[in-house]
Amino acid sequence: MELKKNPKADVGKNSSLYFVIGLAAVLGLVYGAMEWKKYDNSGDYDISMNVEDQLDEEVPMTEQIKTPPPPPPPAAPEIIEVVEDEEEVEETVIESTETSQDEEVMEIEDVEVEEVDEDLSVPFAVIEDVPVFPGCERASNKKQCFQDMMQKHIRKNFRYPEIAQEMGVQGRVNVVFVIQKDGSIGNIRMRGPDKNLEKEALRIINKLPKMTPGKQRGRAVKVPFSIPITFKLQ
Repeated sequence: MELKKNPKADVGKNSSLYFVIGLAAVLGLVYGAMEWKKYDNSGDYDISMNVEDQLDEEVPMTEQIKTPPPPPPPAAPEIIEVVEDEEEVEETVIESTETSQDEEVMEIEDVEVEEVDEDLSVPFAVIEDVPVFPGCERASNKKQCFQDMMQKHIRKNFRYPEIAQEMGVQGRVNVVFVIQKDGSIGNIRMRGPDKNLEKEALRIINKLPKMTPGKQRGRAVKVPFSIPITFKLQ
């Protein structure tokens, strides 16, 4: 049996028209949805003022600026009273101190000037007559002999402290002492890396003999002298 198509039953007839109508309807619905506006009911708001909230608000602290006090008023000028010159003022007469040839000149007795015994201290390097170490009385260069005898005295009496050896302490001790006006040794000062080394240096200097004091302009004076003592482990 052969199928026949009814020309009135054509499905694709007017399909473009229906598509345009549907598209227009959809665009209209979308536009209406986008332009739709809703307003809230104004009666739902409470427009009354809440006083308690304003009372609880923290008030910012303000710093009170203190203005300096005004400067004191200027002092009133002194009133100078003008006194009329009615009283007579006695004039001061200055007598001349010059003597005339007729006046006798009194003789003034000679005043004895006592010499002040100053406690002089002259360094060893600049003193006129250096202190004499025992054994240097006949030496031509007493200054060099003094230094040589000092080195000999140190080598003779030198003894390395045992505690310093155990600790491995070594270094140089600078010693300063004063040869007094009577030839004795005094005012010993020392500075070194260790107290034990300083103690040994003090013992060596205390064993120095009494010397002939140094002289400046024929008078005995104090003579400071400095010498280093080196402690070195072998």
